[in-house]
Amino acid sequence: MSPKSGTRPRATTILAVKRGTEVALAGDGQVTVGDVVMKHHASKVRYLYHERVLVGFAGAVADAFALFDKFERHLDQHQGNLLRAAVELGKEWRTDRYLRHLEAMLVVADHDQMLLLTGEGDIIEPDDDICAIGSGGPFAHAAARALLRHTDLDASAIARRGLEIAASLCIYTNDAITVHTLKPPAALADPAMAGLAGGPDRVAAPEAAEEPVGGSRSEEAEHGPRAEAG
Repeated sequence: MSPKSGTRPRATTILAVKRGTEVALAGDGQVTVGDVVMKHHASKVRYLYHERVLVGFAGAVADAFALFDKFERHLDQHQGNLLRAAVELGKEWRTDRYLRHLEAMLVVADHDQMLLLTGEGDIIEPDDDICAIGSGGPFAHAAARALLRHTDLDASAIARRGLEIAASLCIYTNDAITVHTLKPPAALADPAMAGLAGGPDRVAAPEAAEEPVGGSRSEEAEHGPRAEAG
């Protein structure tokens, strides 16, 4: 850490949780410069790549934004492949003369993976569908693990409550919490797929199309086949 880092804006605790098809990423709102709280409602989590990827940061704010931009470019270049984008960012972060001095950590997640990225070139995938970084990270991680194992709360509720517990213990974390979630994959959210599972509205539609029984042949004979609504 550089000698001037104590006078740079710092941002702390981020918590990512996955349960079932839901992925949630939560961050507190406190920004600290030295020993002074400069902001209470900062946004440290955001969506990337058409809202298919979640990213959160802990560390120097300006450094994290620079890394966000780099990571987003790699996502676009690799068509949203989270791991490939993370590997490319890790290479660039470690070897680039400018980037290697950036002081931040990132948590990135999509529906398939959750990764922790650091300036040392580390790309770590957690074992338990939980990832936490920042000064309050250990508190948030422990709380989320207990909630995941012993409650039926969904991912967003676990992420929020985990950060609330961290905020009660860590002086660099507050309770102005932002939670972003990823929607289920399109295949699960598609109404057509719901119809295959026995959705009554999808089953009733063909019966309605057969309503005009009498006279249908004579109409086609006089006027030709009728156009059907798509």
